[in-house]
Amino acid sequence: MNNKDNFLKGIFTENPVFMLVLGMCPVLAITTSVSNALGMGVAFTFVLIMSNVIISLIRKFIPNDVRIPAYIVVIATVVTIVDLFMQAYAYSLYESLGIFIPLIVVNCIVLGRAEAFASKNGVFASFIDALGMGVGYTLAITLISTVREVLGSGTFLGIDVFPFDLVQPASIFVIAPGAFITLGILLAIINAIRFKRAKKAQAKE
Repeated sequence: MNNKDNFLKGIFTENPVFMLVLGMCPVLAITTSVSNALGMGVAFTFVLIMSNVIISLIRKFIPNDVRIPAYIVVIATVVTIVDLFMQAYAYSLYESLGIFIPLIVVNCIVLGRAEAFASKNGVFASFIDALGMGVGYTLAITLISTVREVLGSGTFLGIDVFPFDLVQPASIFVIAPGAFITLGILLAIINAIRFKRAKKAQAKE
């Protein structure tokens, strides 16, 4: 797999949210606003890149019997750095995301990429893999949060998008049921597009 395909798979064919449907707890919890989603996406991408690169660098020195605990120690160290940085320089965002920043440590996407890719590939390939997965994750949660914030609050990044009160927001989208409704609708649309393309490809063959 070349670097381009390695990067793009995280956005399209192996998108962690829309294709693999992994790490749903933070996806559903923090996507009430676009600012939350962008902050979480940046933090998640940084953790994923740094953990992939570090694990790839030390993979030959980690005994097979303790590889998972070793990966978790690496991931936890990077998450602690992000957590402290956000407390110091983005406290309002840190307060908004709450426990979901420390919980990146046990996010199955991060540990999964460490085990499935970084432990078996070189540093640059692991960096590209993490970058693609991070971008794909960020785009996915930003899309979900855009739908939820616009329909649920009538704003985008805190800016009113329904002027003059012509349209009343549907507040259900900013509470828990709205997260499931939004995710379900987006998954249905994406799967419909995938199946349509697959049928066209089969017809051409």
